[in-house]
Amino acid sequence: MARLQQQYEQQGFYGIGLVHCVKGVNVGTLWRSAYILGASFIFTVGKSYKREPGDVTQTWQKIPLYHYPSVDALKEHLPFDTRLVGVELSCDAQELYLYEHPKRAVYLLGNEQIGLSPELLSACHGVVRLPGEFSLNVSVAGSLVMYDRISKIPHALPRRKPRS
Repeated sequence: MARLQQQYEQQGFYGIGLVHCVKGVNVGTLWRSAYILGASFIFTVGKSYKREPGDVTQTWQKIPLYHYPSVDALKEHLPFDTRLVGVELSCDAQELYLYEHPKRAVYLLGNEQIGLSPELLSACHGVVRLPGEFSLNVSVAGSLVMYDRISKIPHALPRRKPRS
């Protein structure tokens, strides 16, 4: 058997998702941002998502949406060597601007009313926080995390053809 001769730059991948999302529009907005900002997939935990008719970019055709009934099911299906990163306004969380994103990551966001429970936070490999004392809209928070990731790992953003 021949050895692999080609070498590829390891850019990793990431996914992002919501636990017990209250408003479907937040999933739709996060999905669109995830596609634009180079995520490999998005997911919901605990509450499935019904496709929004206002999805003008038709992101459902571009990156997959997975649903998990529980965080345990999500963790059971994490790809090999992938870090689960919680996003929460926790005193123990690392400031996002200081965070070094793992090459293979799945970001977990709570809903705006209750966030991530202490049990969910303890299930994460790491926790980051955004600046501020109040919760942002969950799709906005997710978009900021994704932007921070691609600004620190610029080659991770897929190249797309420019619009003509």
